[in-house]
Amino acid sequence: MRSVRFASVWMVIAGLLLGACGNAKAQGVTAQQAEEMLKELRAIRQALERVTPPAPGPAKDQTAKLTNLGGYAIGRADAPLTLVEFTDLQCQFCNRFSTQVFAQIKSAYIDTGKVRFVTRDFPLDFHAFALPAARAARCAGEQNRFWEMRDALVRGYNQLSPAFVTSAAQNLKLDMTSFDACATSTKFDAAIMQDMNEGRAVNVEGTPTFVLGRTAPQGLDGILIVGAQPFAAFDAKIKEMLAQQQ
Repeated sequence: MRSVRFASVWMVIAGLLLGACGNAKAQGVTAQQAEEMLKELRAIRQALERVTPPAPGPAKDQTAKLTNLGGYAIGRADAPLTLVEFTDLQCQFCNRFSTQVFAQIKSAYIDTGKVRFVTRDFPLDFHAFALPAARAARCAGEQNRFWEMRDALVRGYNQLSPAFVTSAAQNLKLDMTSFDACATSTKFDAAIMQDMNEGRAVNVEGTPTFVLGRTAPQGLDGILIVGAQPFAAFDAKIKEMLAQQQ
């Protein structure tokens, strides 16, 4: 590609000079002078072809600001950083993050008081069981079993039938009368929709998407991390932000 580009430049410049050479008599340029000019052009071309274009710089982080840090959370409320996940419990990539990455973040940063983790709902329209699953997790939360139910649902992301949800609730020994009444209602739909609207406001388009930033009374001023990135990606950004606060 580079050689083609330089060749194009060469042809333009040479064409201009050859045009001048074609009018040598009118311009007072001899054939010998024209030949010398062409030699110089060839030397310039060779030098240009040896130039290595500068490597593109690193992509800039996309900034995001959340004014509402509500949601189900684990970790110290006064942790210097907060990591907010917008999740769909029927999403295979959310499953990948939860089963392959989250434990490392929890051990390294949440359990050590450096990061607070908040989960927000973002059920996608094309996942038929995502919204019922989000309701079920919140209903389990009424019996103080939110995280256990959420973990069971995200691990079973590809089998979230009503029967599976019922079985998960029974395994957690929930009061099934209360749970069933809650899970078949729309009592949490407004809160789920609020999560989704706030996610869209910071350009969340798919799941999982994260906002990582400094914890502050007025909210979270941070960056977007899109997708089920490996632990190393989270680790690098968290370390970078912690270093900036020192």
